[in-house]
Amino acid sequence: MGKWTLALAATLLAGCATAPIAEQAQMRTTQPTEQLAVQDQQVLFWDDATRTDRFRRMQDIFAGIEVPHAQDVRALPKGEPLDTPTRERIDTLLETMNAAGLMVLQDGRVRHEQYRLDFGPEQRWTSFSVAKSFTSTLLGAALRDGSIASLSDPVTRYLPALAGTAYDGVTVEQVATMTSGVRWNEDYADPASDVARMLLVAPVAGESQAITYARTLEREAPAGEKWVYKTLETNLLGDIVAAATGQTLAAYAKDKIVDPAGFAGDLFWMTDLTGGNIGGCCLSIRLSDYARMGQWVLEGGEPSVTDGWFAAAGAPQVDLGEGAGYGYQWWTYPGGMFGAQGIFGQYIWIVPDERLVIAVVSNYATATGSGLTQARAALRDAIVAAASD
Repeated sequence: MGKWTLALAATLLAGCATAPIAEQAQMRTTQPTEQLAVQDQQVLFWDDATRTDRFRRMQDIFAGIEVPHAQDVRALPKGEPLDTPTRERIDTLLETMNAAGLMVLQDGRVRHEQYRLDFGPEQRWTSFSVAKSFTSTLLGAALRDGSIASLSDPVTRYLPALAGTAYDGVTVEQVATMTSGVRWNEDYADPASDVARMLLVAPVAGESQAITYARTLEREAPAGEKWVYKTLETNLLGDIVAAATGQTLAAYAKDKIVDPAGFAGDLFWMTDLTGGNIGGCCLSIRLSDYARMGQWVLEGGEPSVTDGWFAAAGAPQVDLGEGAGYGYQWWTYPGGMFGAQGIFGQYIWIVPDERLVIAVVSNYATATGSGLTQARAALRDAIVAAASD
């Protein structure tokens, strides 16, 4: 859950070149400065030392789009430090998670900030599927702008190339909640799975690789009746936003997230082989900007999204049982918490009742695992408990 996937590995097997992208204001396309052998470009198979090195500099290895930091950077003043027993518990859990950084905000003030693995406050760290929640936020912005008329619109209104496919008759909302009913295999260990193959598809002029691959899929359930986690559908959601707004996701994020949230560092967002940003993964920002994103979302995301957008996006549109759920590309947890999460341990947790934001970036020993799931839950619960005292 909340995982980034073999999609990037598949993309890289096909090479790192991108199609030209029209220049837009306050952005620039980038190309890799470090050339890797094809077999060394498969992220899921990097060893620990390689991940620790490359997760902080993905822009050196992969093509993408960069946008500059906000002119008006949101200040993060110091708050009261967490108590000593909690800090000691945090130390143990960060070691278990092999975390690179943690920032805790309460009432917009920093109650804890910690770096490990030689990672520092001015470096960026890759997000993996945390990017999905950024794409969801851009969906909310496009709705407010009127570029997207309604969540009930059919996806074919914005992506007409999907007419006559399994996505014909699926709504934007059903893509946002991953309830399209389209058959999908997101098995990261299976090289024949959809997620492993979706960005191996040869690029077709005029459409993203996500659209090209989506044309090959079949339906397994009526739209709206079955939830299946599909990174492809976030990629399609990004394509919908890009088509509706006429901008790349990175350029739109500059206006709708980076500036209003007051990011201190530049944002890098990777592109697929057709030159568009990959909606389901692959943006890199500073730890403090993960926290700024969470704080801005906690405050409602003005002026980019409509009032109440995050109340809906961060609510369990799909009930996954045991207090867990899935909203519009946000995960929901017991107690009214919601958040963004990605493989290898990237998180933004938002706890409205405590006015609390927790941002974590990590280099898990494996992409996911039950022990790591338990450690992250223990970390979150320890911080929430301390913040509520």
